[in-house]
Amino acid sequence: MFKKILIANRGEIACRVIKTARRMGIATVAVYSDADRNALHVKMADEAVYIGPPPANQSYIVIDKIIEAVRETGAEAVHPGYGFLSENSKFAEALAEINVAFIGPPVGAIEKMGDKITSKKIAAEAGVSTVPGYMGLIVDSDEAVKISGEIGYPVMIKASAGGGGKGMRIAWKEEEVREGFQASKNEAAASFGDDRIFIEKFVTQPRHIEIQVLADGHGNTLYLHERECSIQRRNQKVIEEAPSPFLDPQTRRAMGEQACALAAAVGYTSAGTVEFIVDGARNFYFLEMNTRLQVEHPVTELITGIDLVEQMIRVAAGEALSFGQDDVQMNGWAMESRLYAEDPYRGFLPSIGRLTRYRPPAEEASKTQAVRNDTGVFEGGEISMYYDPMIAKLCTWGPDRAAAIEVMRTALDSFEVEGIGHNLPFLSAVMDHPKFVSGTITTAFIEEEYPDGFQGVTLAEPDLRRVVAAAAAMYRVAEIRRTRISGRMDNHERKIGDDWVVWLQGAEYAVSIDADRAGATVNFPDGPAMRVESKWTPGDALAKVMVDGAPLMLKVNKITGGFRLRTRGAELFVKLFSPRQAELAALMPEKTPPDTSKMLLCPMPGLIVTVNVAVGDEVQDGQALCTVEAMKMENTLRAERKGVVSKINAAPGDNLAVDEVIMEFE
Repeated sequence: MFKKILIANRGEIACRVIKTARRMGIATVAVYSDADRNALHVKMADEAVYIGPPPANQSYIVIDKIIEAVRETGAEAVHPGYGFLSENSKFAEALAEINVAFIGPPVGAIEKMGDKITSKKIAAEAGVSTVPGYMGLIVDSDEAVKISGEIGYPVMIKASAGGGGKGMRIAWKEEEVREGFQASKNEAAASFGDDRIFIEKFVTQPRHIEIQVLADGHGNTLYLHERECSIQRRNQKVIEEAPSPFLDPQTRRAMGEQACALAAAVGYTSAGTVEFIVDGARNFYFLEMNTRLQVEHPVTELITGIDLVEQMIRVAAGEALSFGQDDVQMNGWAMESRLYAEDPYRGFLPSIGRLTRYRPPAEEASKTQAVRNDTGVFEGGEISMYYDPMIAKLCTWGPDRAAAIEVMRTALDSFEVEGIGHNLPFLSAVMDHPKFVSGTITTAFIEEEYPDGFQGVTLAEPDLRRVVAAAAAMYRVAEIRRTRISGRMDNHERKIGDDWVVWLQGAEYAVSIDADRAGATVNFPDGPAMRVESKWTPGDALAKVMVDGAPLMLKVNKITGGFRLRTRGAELFVKLFSPRQAELAALMPEKTPPDTSKMLLCPMPGLIVTVNVAVGDEVQDGQALCTVEAMKMENTLRAERKGVVSKINAAPGDNLAVDEVIMEFE
């Protein structure tokens, strides 16, 4: 077994590999850029080597720099994680030249299956059903348009060396092919150092289901069941689960055996994933093979009990798998929610900055439930614009799907993140969505269910009343604390009062409170009273409240005259008044926001790549105005209405903060 391995990656996956290596008694080496000097993976590793500036193409994907770090530290093997150099055959060859093990598949398998064009040809030759498409090299946008017309719209434009949604576009017409082709090439070059593009038919209403395979160098190839990855945004997976709620045993077995046959055909060893598109009749089509560890591998580990990173290390060390196909169990159900640094209220655009608060739920593992959080950040750390926006992967397990979802709901409500935009509210909303709960989902779920973007969750009246009762009881406690600290009242409980008016989500609730040492009974004049019990004290950012015996988890921020509360994807600003204060507050005018209708604001912190218009140009509704790059993704900003450009405040190469004015219109 290896004594020391180097992890050629960063963030949560580097931390994940370090944890397993530490358990196996293997020393670890981290690599880091200027942006990651104080990163968690650097702190966790036994050694760390500096490899260059923040951009990945100047640090993490520069093979010579990684090789030098290997030489410097005497590492015997390298785990590439995912992304970066994980599917780069030249990197694996470079390691072989210095007799260092690559913890991944052989070079030949990477070349054959890691390249999406080649892998589809091999799959077709092996009799695997594939999606119609053009697998040859496409030289320019004119050829891309011609090919797309022959295949038939809609089409998917994809980076040959891509992954994780990078370099991927869906085009429904010629103009989108021209625009998407160049954008995909740019993203592919920046992320993978390879700008080759291919085009295939986009299958509507698909489910994205993938098979985890594991193979050793002794002729053993197994499948570890499937993962459902249909909840996607911009072709980036957001929520995954294992197993799939859609597959039956016969289809599962057929997909697993086909995945193993494909892996065996190319001499595959290590962990890998064969991805399929599955239609409503459970017909499945080969999509691609990822010759690396997948981001969503924890859900497979939770239902099988197999540590995939450990198996990858053992296979790379020449060991045979210690179990067979019949030993691979499928125990219970697992969910994974990807926590991203992106603002769901701004179209999921990237968000950067300092994590002023980062408190994940406690990890646990029992016979009835489990919570696991794979992360690479810490409270006080920075979220950089240079890398993937993932903060953490929150995973839960339960005996069945309903239980796993319920554990996830509680875990999401308990996850505290402040300082940046994040998608926790959206993840909570999905967990409560009827289509997701029923398992009737496709890869079009987000665009179909949130066509106008995510605007938050509006709680139903019964749930609102639970929040009102909790907020009233909490505010009374806060007022008592405040008067005690100020010393203004001797008999505070009598003078605080029992009658309150609560403003919440556009509604007004008059309540009275009967308090005792164990809690409070909140009375509604037009409905039943509610019993509230909690150990919450003013200043706590998380309130675990029992309302009529049922749990309610609230994230709490104090605001003037009330609270900002967040629960189950809803963000609620609660105001509480005495009856007289409520009368006066109703007379106060509301402040109107400034008019920005004639301005193009930068929706996220990012780099201006192109400006497509000039002062004096007349623009049309939907016309591309400029391109902003953030976290390796290019975002085209378009005109919302017809107008004339009167002023341009930014140029290519400028770094802008959120809401900075890019251009103005007459």
